[in-house]
This record gives sequence, C-alpha cells and structure tokens, in this order.
Amino acid sequence: MQFTVDHTDLAAAVSYAARSLPTRPSVPVLAGLLLHASDNTLRINGFDYEVSSDTTIPATVTENGRALVSGRLLSDIAATVRGAVHLELTGSRMILRAGSARFTLPTLPLEEYPSLPAPGTPSGTLPGPAFAEAVTQVAGAVGKDDAVPVLAGLQLRHDQEAGTVTLAATDRYRFAVRTLPWKNCELAADRSALAPGKALLDAAKAVADDATVDLTLPSASGANGLFTVRSLHSTTTLRALEGELPKYQGLFPTEFNHTATVEIAALKTAVQRVALVATRQSPIRLTFTADSTLRLEAGTSDDAQAIDDVDTNLDGDELTIAFNPGFLLDGLSALTTEAAEFQFTTSTKPAVLRGHGSDDQALRYLLMPVRLTN
Repeated sequence: MQFTVDHTDLAAAVSYAARSLPTRPSVPVLAGLLLHASDNTLRINGFDYEVSSDTTIPATVTENGRALVSGRLLSDIAATVRGAVHLELTGSRMILRAGSARFTLPTLPLEEYPSLPAPGTPSGTLPGPAFAEAVTQVAGAVGKDDAVPVLAGLQLRHDQEAGTVTLAATDRYRFAVRTLPWKNCELAADRSALAPGKALLDAAKAVADDATVDLTLPSASGANGLFTVRSLHSTTTLRALEGELPKYQGLFPTEFNHTATVEIAALKTAVQRVALVATRQSPIRLTFTADSTLRLEAGTSDDAQAIDDVDTNLDGDELTIAFNPGFLLDGLSALTTEAAEFQFTTSTKPAVLRGHGSDDQALRYLLMPVRLTN
C-alpha cells in the first residue's frame, strides 16, 4: 500500500474516525484505525463494538492496500505534520513522511479486526447544522450517573402525523426537549429509540458543517438495533441503549401563574458572579419583583454572600425560586435567542425555560427548583 494525502484532509479524517476508539480497548486491535487505499480514495474506519466510524478523503494512490495502525498515535502525528503526507506499507511497518519528518509505525494484525456493522436504510434527512444544534442543546441534560445507564441516553422519537423527530434527555433534575421537522422520511409509524448521548453528540458535531444528514432510527430495514448518522463522506453507527426515558409530555406544565423575560447575556454573567459563593447546600435564589428587577442571591449569613440584579419583565405576582447554578447556566447556554423566558406555576414546582418568542419546536428546558429552607 502506498499513497499521498493532504495533511489537512488526513488530520480531519483521522480525528473523525478516532472518536470511536475506546479508551481501554477490550482487545488490542480495537485501538487501531483501519486504512484502505484504492481508486484515489483513502477510507478510514474505527470501531469499538458500540460505535463505528467510516470516512473517506481524496488521495493519490500508487498501490492499493489495507493496514491497521494505532489510532491515537496516527491522530497525534496527523495533527502536527504539514504539506503532502506520504504513507507506505513496508512489511509490518507503516512509513509516514511529511516534509523533513519521518515516522515508522508498527501495524496491528488485520485478520483480528472485526467487521464493521452495515448502516441501516435512512429513516429521514435533516440539515446538518440544525441536527448538530439540536443534539448539542439537548445533550446538556444527559445524565452522568453510571448507576442509571438509561439516563446516559438521548431519546429520538419520530412522530408520523407531524413528520418530526423529537430529541429528549434528562438526568432527573432537568429535562431538555427539542423537535425538528425532517424530509424524505421513510418510516410508516411512530418510533422511539435511545442513543448513547455522548456518542451521538460527537457524531452530530462531526457533521455540523454538512448540508444534509441521513439519520437511521433502529428497527428500520437493515438497521439491526443501530442508529446511523451519515453525510456525504462519513458514516457513524451507534448501538441503541436498552430502556426508555420517562414520559416527558405530562411533566411540562401547560398553564403558568408567572412568566418572566430576561436578557440571556446579562443573566448568565450575573449567575456566574453570584455562583462564586454558591454551594450544593446553598443554590442561587432568584427573586422576580414587580419593579422589573430580578435579584440573584447566594451564600448564607455564616459564609460568603453575593447579590446581583438584572432587568426583567414579569407577568404575574412576585416569586422567589432557587436553582442549581450549573443546571441554570446549562439551560441558558443552550438557548439561541437574545432573551430567555421563564414560565412558573409555583416556587416548588418545575419551571420551564425557553427562548423568548420561540415556537413549540424550539428547545424547552424543564428545571427542578431547589427547595428553600428558612
């Protein structure tokens, strides 16, 4: 095998494929990236039995062939070399040259590398930027508790009547939901499945600049329990998680006693300042007053205290409510509007955070309050 590629193309492709490499591979060959050069194309694959990646870049191929090399090492090298990169397989060694630099890499046994799963038939098509934005917004609520694996998932639900796919995630303290319309949908009925949240986020970020993305939900023809995220030159498969998230439709209130609008940038800055003295036992308290002021407070009389004010527009009676500052900042950062809208029923029930003026398909962020004690 012998070929030449541009360093920019190689770095991007190796970085994409290396996303699926396991930190602690169960077998040594899973730490490798599979390189396949033919027909003036270099194809790079990574696989850990749960996630697979497949990407292609143009190459000047003088000798077709395949090789399996250390993915982390190749990724580090590809990120540092410049200009044309020449790779040649010599026996059990891969020789990489770029400018004055020369690397000799050992190869891994090809015969031990598992076959990649076949991607399923596309369920529908989404714009790459919109898909990446939606996954990023919702992924902030994915759980990190290893004791409850289902909460590490990001749920995708196809609504046949509406022609939409809805993304949802929760860690029991907040619930994020975002809906997208999609085209060319080939599904004949409602369908719901749970993808590994972090892996789906990585896959979505990788296709953020692609005009369109084909998405396959498990149970579609040929999917075999796999999600597939496919763009023009890259494909990621994700093995679906077992179980399902709690039903969120009944968790979001439909009637509210208080609604407040706040400029996001000003509120985020104030939360970050006040949070400097906040602890797990002392969350941030938000008091929405009738004189168009939102007062943020944290700390106790025995410890450090902080107070800050921002402007707000309140519809309803005055209200004091408390939130975990990290969860509140996650929700504010996920919004794409200039102003946030808080919707409350009471100070002890979940609040809804959304972009001011946004529609029902935009991000809705349900946030559990922290009960205040005297």
